[in-house]
Amino acid sequence: MNPPSRALGLAFSDARDASHAAGVVVRADGSPDGFAFARCTVGGTDATDAVIDCWRALDREDVRHVVCAGVAPAWFNILDLDRLSESLDRPVYAVSYEASPGLEPALRDAFDGEALADRLATYRSLPPRVPVDGTDSDRPRFVRAVGIEPERAAAAIRGLTRDGSRRCEPLRVAALAASAHREAVTGG
Repeated sequence: MNPPSRALGLAFSDARDASHAAGVVVRADGSPDGFAFARCTVGGTDATDAVIDCWRALDREDVRHVVCAGVAPAWFNILDLDRLSESLDRPVYAVSYEASPGLEPALRDAFDGEALADRLATYRSLPPRVPVDGTDSDRPRFVRAVGIEPERAAAAIRGLTRDGSRRCEPLRVAALAASAHREAVTGG
């Protein structure tokens, strides 16, 4: 599968009281083609809204896929991939880079009551993680995909990754933009 002609990459960079989201439109050749920024609460439940805010600010109908850096930015501010795919009317997938037993134990350590129940409900609604590069990779990448078959999302990630890099270009550029935006807004 060829990579999408344009993908929106989303990454977050945390400050003390807020997380700064960057949405970056990246063309298939890796060139950035638009930027948007939003904020969400560290430890809150509004990261999904921040992604939607970036999407609306960009107003780019030519974006074919939405790629998120993980599912738990901003200290367990869990992304609702189903809601994103439905709201944006695009395939949405999240990429992660570590083998993991899952977030439930960490969520239970950090939250209780309704805060825990809300996060667990969103987390449990996520599709399973699928390896992007096969199970024998020494630098694993995983994808959770909604609105697209996981194998097609994995192929798109591989197609958007430049030689020698572990991150696909939309996420690499979005992470740089999120950090730069946080530093500009917070002064460091």
